[in-house]
Amino acid sequence: MTVNPNCSEATAFLDDHLEIQEIDILLLDGNGVMRGKRIQRQSLLSLYEHGVCLPGSIFGADICGNTIEETGLGFDEGDADRICWPIEGTLSPVPWEPTRGQVLTTMCELDGTPFFAEPRNVLLQVLQRFQETELTPVVAVELEFYLIERKRTAAGGPRPPVSRSTGQQLQQTQAYSISDLDEYGALLAEIAAACRLQDIPAYTAVAEYAPGQFEVNLKHRPDAVSACDDAVSLKRLIRAQARKHGLDATFMAKPYPERSGSGTHVHVSLLDSKGRNVFSDPGDPGPQLRHALGGLMETMEESMAVFAPNANSFRRFQPGSYVPMAPTWARNNRTVALRIPAGPDEAKRIEHRLAGADANPYLVVAAVLAGIHWGLTQQREPGPETTGNAEDQTESSLPLEWMAALEAMDTGEIMLDYLGSDFCHVFLETRSAERRRFLQAITPLEHQWYMDTV
Repeated sequence: MTVNPNCSEATAFLDDHLEIQEIDILLLDGNGVMRGKRIQRQSLLSLYEHGVCLPGSIFGADICGNTIEETGLGFDEGDADRICWPIEGTLSPVPWEPTRGQVLTTMCELDGTPFFAEPRNVLLQVLQRFQETELTPVVAVELEFYLIERKRTAAGGPRPPVSRSTGQQLQQTQAYSISDLDEYGALLAEIAAACRLQDIPAYTAVAEYAPGQFEVNLKHRPDAVSACDDAVSLKRLIRAQARKHGLDATFMAKPYPERSGSGTHVHVSLLDSKGRNVFSDPGDPGPQLRHALGGLMETMEESMAVFAPNANSFRRFQPGSYVPMAPTWARNNRTVALRIPAGPDEAKRIEHRLAGADANPYLVVAAVLAGIHWGLTQQREPGPETTGNAEDQTESSLPLEWMAALEAMDTGEIMLDYLGSDFCHVFLETRSAERRRFLQAITPLEHQWYMDTV
């Protein structure tokens, strides 16, 4: 984390971009919602010199922005401000608004220490554990999303996009379809160009398993925090570029009941002090890879609330959907939770396939790296490799309901230790309050089933 960052970055940016008149100061909250302020050009140097004040209650809010008082971040402390500082290397133009720039920020206490409730700081805290091991995590994030029409259904639900070539609404599922990429080639090309302008290392786009569903992959980085900075910036960029084309982009985990959900897949390898991938051991899998897998499997249950943070998250866990429902591992097998992808030995890595696209990338990667570190230091073993369809061979054992996932985190010990007890308190209180509010709502389905029958 950079506190009192070098003002030369801001000065150079202003000199290079005379057209920029406003800058968005961005801070990702615990729900993965971007919050912040908009300042004028002349205030950018002040931001770099003095930071900007924002209330810590941003991290005690639910998905609707309501402060959850049980977190202790609202009235109990007078809705106190902290200082947010620019993150070095994230100051960039905003391609969809030619006179605007943006910069990611991170929150600190007034004395400069990282604010405990910010997910980015939680990830930094987990990464400190790896310093003892002299291992460096290399991380890449893959994000799935849907393009949908801006006009919703009568019930407020999503509508697949209308084909720009035929005028018909897309209905077919064509995984890896080149024609679907061609259909939205202009939009995808603009996303790629905007990524280059903002130095976001995106390198492939794939049509996924449902009409209008795509995946954009980010290149791996030997800096897990920067990899997550890339992911949160990419989500903002995709939404903005979709709007330019008259569409919305949604990272909701399960927008359609009958179609594939959207996930966040995390790829991780580990480099030793000489830059060698320790997962490349010819033991296949060697001890380091086995222990990492073992730790991930043992911590999966108490991490579930991070991977599936809201009510809709759990709709994604359905049979026959390539979404794992038990701790399993295998090589070159997409039915498991932990896949070792095919490829050259020097690129051997773990693909963690559990989290939804709605999850906070910093927290997902923090939980994944915590599981890996736990497995390495405790020398945990993963058990036998799954052969064939994991769903047919392994009963569902993860907490696949919201309350069960929250209880698993609350009663667990490993994530409490790695993520921090104070952070876990805030996280659990916001999720629990949101769940209570969600359950108070009366749905159209309830009216349909019960109003005239009971």
